[in-house]
Amino acid sequence: MSDAYDYFREHAIAAIRKARALPPGRTKQKQRTVARVYHLLSREAALAPNVHHLDDFRVARQLERQIGR
Repeated sequence: MSDAYDYFREHAIAAIRKARALPPGRTKQKQRTVARVYHLLSREAALAPNVHHLDDFRVARQLERQIGR
């Protein structure tokens, strides 16, 4: 992964796969939201440099870790 677009896209793919494996419910909805955030970040990264989006990425990662608990 050479740039932010690829990095965010891989996280989005992994998050959606994780959401698909979860049973229906609140946890699955949260995981899908995390996947959407990663997807939006990857789309923005494709258009312009997104160093200022790192905080958004960190928040999404933190939420994803909390879902796993």
